[in-house]
Amino acid sequence: MKAASSKTVRQSITLPGKLAAQVRIMAKSRRLSANRMLLELIEDGMEAKKSKEQEFFALAKRFRSESDPEAAKRLGEQLGRMVFGG
Repeated sequence: MKAASSKTVRQSITLPGKLAAQVRIMAKSRRLSANRMLLELIEDGMEAKKSKEQEFFALAKRFRSESDPEAAKRLGEQLGRMVFGG
């Protein structure tokens, strides 16, 4: 049985014109195809999202285990900024 990650799937997407132009410019500057550039951007974005989630859970764990009220308040504010922005 083949692993799901090794299977290649053709996927069609529609991009706004400005975004497609940016992708083409980035691809040209790196001497890649637009398709390869999109793949790298998607992979980087997924990695960043995973990293942000791990950072959030680590901060939440510190918040739950904090016994100092002032430190807990600071950690709670950090959590709020991560969730709601600001």
